[in-house]
Amino acid sequence: MSADLDRTPRSLLVRERSSFLDQRNRLSSQVEQLHFNYKVSVLLPECSSAPSHLDTVLNSFSSFYLIRKLPVYELLDKDFLETAVYHGSVYGLSYRTRIDEDNCVALLPNGHLSLSHLSAGHLSLSPVGLSAGHLSLSHLFAGHLSLSLDKDSFQLLGFEGKPSRFNQRTSSRYVVSVDLTDSCMAPGGRSYHRLLTGLKSRLHLEADFLLTHHPGGGASLQALLSRYDWSEHRPEVSRRTLTDLSCPALLTSDLQSCDPHSFLEWLGALDAHVSCENDSSSFLSSLTCSEPKMTLSRALSVSVCGLLLPHDVHRLLQQIRCYLERLQPVSWASLTVHGFVDSPVSWGGSEHGFLRGGENFYTLLMFDDHTYQLHLATGAYDGCPP
Repeated sequence: MSADLDRTPRSLLVRERSSFLDQRNRLSSQVEQLHFNYKVSVLLPECSSAPSHLDTVLNSFSSFYLIRKLPVYELLDKDFLETAVYHGSVYGLSYRTRIDEDNCVALLPNGHLSLSHLSAGHLSLSPVGLSAGHLSLSHLFAGHLSLSLDKDSFQLLGFEGKPSRFNQRTSSRYVVSVDLTDSCMAPGGRSYHRLLTGLKSRLHLEADFLLTHHPGGGASLQALLSRYDWSEHRPEVSRRTLTDLSCPALLTSDLQSCDPHSFLEWLGALDAHVSCENDSSSFLSSLTCSEPKMTLSRALSVSVCGLLLPHDVHRLLQQIRCYLERLQPVSWASLTVHGFVDSPVSWGGSEHGFLRGGENFYTLLMFDDHTYQLHLATGAYDGCPP
């Protein structure tokens, strides 16, 4: 066995406790900063079916598009920049590209486009629908075109950049960051022409691409869609009713002493359909619910998969709060949002890497007294979450 496998991978976990009623809480901005969400999971204890108002939100997440073999230089098209990028309404991500092997592309809603080409991850999102009053950050970050490239691709592109934060070998990768809203990047300018020429004539970069937009922004994509093979998809919703579920008792009593790692491990196992009812000598799994524990007579687990907007996550979050207010004596509910493991960026415009897991997610534990606990986690190849 490799010695590298004997070591537990480094990870980062930020834990924050606050109240929805506290005007200083940062929850809206933190939700907004994870741009590329592929899965949202909700756990409702002592519930067998979602109330109608909550079910409506779960079934109304924005649709997204898959464009096949899209040349990346099309994202610099003048009309597309003016109708979509400059208005901050579009999210885009290359599909089925692995950040430690392939060229990866991400178009942030603030105009930040990120491309990645590495030398040796895995997209954990299964093909969704193919086969299987908030703070907006779009005005806080300038629009950027961000490329993470191997040395050969960087030299071929011929544009200014800097070494990646996550070089496994000296100067093996470079990051090129360009403000698409800067005057020097206006169509027709020298810098714009240089970048367009590099992508169009030298690097020849293309990929299947996922695109979605803020409500009302669909018209901005029509011209681009008309030139390529594309299809529209709805996020996939799945539900499970659980009975006699072992649950950490600390969730409903002394939360301050609840180990966040144990809680997230239990919640992750539940979401992955892994039983925690195991004997410590079990060959297959020794994972058990941490002590002390209690038994929930029933619980509802719901997940939504696709290219999911932070805007829709906000709407779902608000409906879960309403659920907690209306249905006593239910005292808590959880919401977990997973970012794409192969996205070139994680929170905000921060560079994202893979190493072993590519984690970038957050879990929100909400209570009926309007307080919450937020857990933000990343893997070894990311900076500290916000």
